[in-house]
Amino acid sequence: MNTMYDVRQLLKNFGIFVYTGDKKADIEMMEEEIRELYLSNMLDAKSFQSAMILMRKELSKIQ
Repeated sequence: MNTMYDVRQLLKNFGIFVYTGDKKADIEMMEEEIRELYLSNMLDAKSFQSAMILMRKELSKIQ
């Protein structure tokens, strides 16, 4: 996973679409969705970690 697009595609595979119009809110909601998928054992640890790292980097660029 290299871009936010990859994270969005991962979520899309599970039928999850996130768009609030606010980039920061989108990333925060995507983090929560990724976390829930991981806790439900629907996402492997490697995908979870790479998605979370990528989203935190994007969030730090915004703030």
